[in-house]
Amino acid sequence: MIRILAVLIAFWAGAAEAQTLDFPSNASLQREVVSPVDSYVLPMGIWDRGEMPVQTVEGRLVQQAWRIEAASLTTLQLVRPLREQLRNDRYRIIFECQTEACGGFDFRFGVETLPPPEMRINIGDFRFLAAERTGENGPEYLSLFTSRTAQAGFVQITHVGPVVEEQPPLAVAAAPAIRASGAPSQAGIAAQLDQTGSAILGDLTFETGSAQLGAAGYASLQALADYLLTYPTRTVALVGHTDAAGGLEGNIALSKRRAASVLERLVAVYGVDRGQLEAEGMGYLAPVATNLTEAGREANRRVEVIVTSTSE
Repeated sequence: MIRILAVLIAFWAGAAEAQTLDFPSNASLQREVVSPVDSYVLPMGIWDRGEMPVQTVEGRLVQQAWRIEAASLTTLQLVRPLREQLRNDRYRIIFECQTEACGGFDFRFGVETLPPPEMRINIGDFRFLAAERTGENGPEYLSLFTSRTAQAGFVQITHVGPVVEEQPPLAVAAAPAIRASGAPSQAGIAAQLDQTGSAILGDLTFETGSAQLGAAGYASLQALADYLLTYPTRTVALVGHTDAAGGLEGNIALSKRRAASVLERLVAVYGVDRGQLEAEGMGYLAPVATNLTEAGREANRRVEVIVTSTSE
């Protein structure tokens, strides 16, 4: 009986190590590169002052590029379920960062990635995660590089581990499809502004403490621009909001800068008349979610649009 129990424990331990990342069903594998024995330079910290902490790891190297067919996804929506799967699979997260906090342009090009079009990295909006675990066959390392365009999300997986006889697939697309939340279509923006007088520009992303708007095109800004170009005598206020990190005065100033950043993008890129726009900030005084979780804080870092005049 003891021997049988030992065998079962070993089986369960092996099964846990063999778990596969489960992508949503609207994801597709774009490219896979497998090297039986190779090395990989794993980023272990942010790019700072011309340097980035790294660790060279060796073993069986697998890199995959996945594309998720869903417009206006956030990088947080992409990485959150994968992060939780890794934690449940006994991986330890050893490093995680987002866009400018990683080191921006320098970090992005300091990390080995598969080439486009299979893997696309939006320099203004990406996340990186590195994790490790040690099993009975030795240490394993896994990194996720997530980014997005206006049309789709992209995830690169890099796995380095021991060579085993039966290697399970690194990832499969079997989970429910993922769709963007709070990122309305053009018709949705127009309908909300006409019916309720306001709408959240839900696909915009801001890091904690930053007023920098990502460089990508945003469906919500295109929708708002089309609305304002259709009704050139209407005016709107862009109202910025923050999470609850920091003091009120600083957050009000930050939220106004975020709204101003959106205003400038609408004028410079989408051709909206500056006279139709104004920018204001509310700080953390009007949350739409709890500030006690990362997801809630992400939702609170937003810009809303409010119709201020409908004169024809």
